[in-house]
Amino acid sequence: MRKIREILEEIEENTLSPLAQRSRASRGRLKPEEECDIRPAFQHDRDRIVHSKAFRRLKHKTQVLILPEGDHYRTRLTHTLEVSQIARTIARSLRLNEDLVEAISLGHDIGHTPFGHAGEEVLNNILPGGFHHAEQSIRVVDILEKDGQGLNLTFEVRDGIKKHSKGKSPIIPDENLKPITLEGMIVRISDVIAYLNHDLDDALRAKIIREDEFPEIVKKEIGERYSKRIDTMVKDVIFTSMDKGEIALSERMLYAIETLRTFMFERVYESEKVRAEFKKCYHILEFLYEYYMKHPDEFLKDAGKELWREPLYLSVGDFIAGMTDRYALNLYEEKFIPKPWIY
Repeated sequence: MRKIREILEEIEENTLSPLAQRSRASRGRLKPEEECDIRPAFQHDRDRIVHSKAFRRLKHKTQVLILPEGDHYRTRLTHTLEVSQIARTIARSLRLNEDLVEAISLGHDIGHTPFGHAGEEVLNNILPGGFHHAEQSIRVVDILEKDGQGLNLTFEVRDGIKKHSKGKSPIIPDENLKPITLEGMIVRISDVIAYLNHDLDDALRAKIIREDEFPEIVKKEIGERYSKRIDTMVKDVIFTSMDKGEIALSERMLYAIETLRTFMFERVYESEKVRAEFKKCYHILEFLYEYYMKHPDEFLKDAGKELWREPLYLSVGDFIAGMTDRYALNLYEEKFIPKPWIY
């Protein structure tokens, strides 16, 4: 009797674009294992990511606004879900592998720090060798999850996770920096579409910026409303990519998105209002790092032996990077804030 996985792999062969990455043609996993009877490889990867502890912690990690009180501000988890939705829309329209884009999307920020990019900046400054969340995401899925066993994901998913991040670098990278699959490139662009739009939306809600401050080209080429901007960007990716046989943006849209990204860095990400909170987060995480480096016995007690590896700074970095915002705050309070005596 044929396995369900084999039937699903055959459906991929018959329905996906010739440019799509087939599950059956994966380059494999770090450690050979018998494939699931039911799920193709990339669907299996997606399920492993969703059921991981690191994925669950994303719900209490900052996206941009640190510890927001309002219920409608984004977290790292809602960002991840928005990236996944956008990426799947693009992949389906281009007849590419939805399971692959979903797995990469759901895992792309799994190694992100508490307090968003503030936490990443702190760890990059204090850890020997620096820190980057994309590399940490790979470390999480390869080593840290499942008590040191890792998730043993496929090469294509790991490649997409590793190459999703841009910072201020070009959205469309040089060939040697591109993901090896079109699905990985979809996630890279979908990440930009998602964070620029929802961070803009959150910044408006927080009154960091006003709508009348948007660059004119953004209003003209992308749109003045949240849903319109996403719709415009997604359609541009789909129709431009259909013509080129690769994942691309039109020149006009790419210029408008770059303009919006520059605006967001200047007025939101690097604004004095946001940076003021960064400094507080820096203080908290730096103190925790220094404390554990001086008290390895306390590190072992708090982190558990599954995180103990040599050198110590690497284990402490893994522990801090995995914290949620509130866990880091609670630890800081426990270690450094005096407790009142109760008689």
